[in-house]
Amino acid sequence: MGPDVVPVIDVAPLLAGQDAADGRRDVGEAIVAACTDPGVFQLVGHGVDPTLRAALVQRARGFFALDPEEKARIAMHHAGAAWRGWFPLGGELTSGVPDAKEGIYFGTELPDDDPRVLAGVPLHGPNLFPERPADLRPLVLTWMASVVEVGRAVLRGIAIGLGLDADHFDAWCSDPTVLFRIFHYPAVGSQRFGPDGPPPRWGVAEHTDYGLLTLLAQDTTGGLEVAIRGRWIEVPPIDDALVCNLGDMLERLSGGRFVATAHRVTVPRADRISMPLFLDPGWDVVVESLPGCDRGSGDGAAEQRWDGEDVHDVTGPYSEYLLRRVARVFPDLYGRVAPDHLRRSELDG
Repeated sequence: MGPDVVPVIDVAPLLAGQDAADGRRDVGEAIVAACTDPGVFQLVGHGVDPTLRAALVQRARGFFALDPEEKARIAMHHAGAAWRGWFPLGGELTSGVPDAKEGIYFGTELPDDDPRVLAGVPLHGPNLFPERPADLRPLVLTWMASVVEVGRAVLRGIAIGLGLDADHFDAWCSDPTVLFRIFHYPAVGSQRFGPDGPPPRWGVAEHTDYGLLTLLAQDTTGGLEVAIRGRWIEVPPIDDALVCNLGDMLERLSGGRFVATAHRVTVPRADRISMPLFLDPGWDVVVESLPGCDRGSGDGAAEQRWDGEDVHDVTGPYSEYLLRRVARVFPDLYGRVAPDHLRRSELDG
C-alpha cells in the first residue's frame, strides 16, 4: 500500500462474534495501525444493507428538492435545544466560513417526557421529520441503529488491537452521544451566498470532528479530501463502503498516538449527498486517557492541528467540549438555546 492510500479494512470478523484467533485480532491490529497513520480508513464487510442506503439517499434527494418553504417547516429553530432539523445553504459554519451545503440534523430519538428532554439538556430530544418523503423517518432510524453497531465493532477492534478487553469502550458508549447528518452539496455554479454574494470556495473547509468515530456514507460524486503527511488526498467512493475517520476525543484518549485527521470537501460538479454518523462518548462521560496512553506523542499537537488548539488539555465531561465546538458551528442558534439550559443548571445547583 502506498504512503498516500487510504486503507480499506474488512470488519466482518468483528461483527460475527468470532474469537480473536479467528480473525478479530488481525482486524483490530489493522484498525489500530490505520488509526495511528493516516487516521482515516474505509470499512467493508460491515453488514449494513445496501438497499437501505440506496433508499435513504433517494429519499434525501427528494427532501432537498422541495421548496425552501416546505423544508423550513422542520427548520432547526423549531427543535430548540434538541438541535435537530433542517438548515439552509450557508447556514452552518466551519472555521467561521459558511459551508456550501444544506442539511438535516438528527440524533438519538427521545420522547418528550424523557428526563433529559424535560431538563432542556442540549442535543437531546425528538427528531424533526418532514411530511414528505413520508418514509424518511423509519429509514433514518434504521440506518442510525445499523451504523452505530458498526461503530461499536470498530471500537472493539481498537480495544483488541491495543491489547485491552474487547468491551473496554463500553463504559464510554453505554449511552453514547449519537449525531447523524444528511448533507446536500449543490453542484458548482448553482449556488451563491445571497443574490450578489461570491461563489463558495469549499463545500466544507478544513476541520476535524469532535468525538470518537465518524462513519460516513458518501455517494459516487466524490469530493472528500483528507490531510495526510502535509498533502491533501482524495478519499475515493467505494461501493457500499463507509469512510471512518477519528474524532478529537480518540486523539485525546490515545495521548496523540491516534490522529484526528483534518478533512475538507470540495464544491462538487454534481449534486452530492453525504451521510455522516458521529459516535461520541456519553454526555456525562469524563474524558481521560486510555490505559498506557498518557500524553506523549501528543506533545506539540497544538502547533500541528488545523485550528492551533491542543485537545490534550481537554478534561471534564465530554458534553463541555462538544458544546464549545458546536457553538462555533451554529453561533446564533447556540445563543438562543444555551442560556436557558445554563439558567436551569444554576437553579439546580
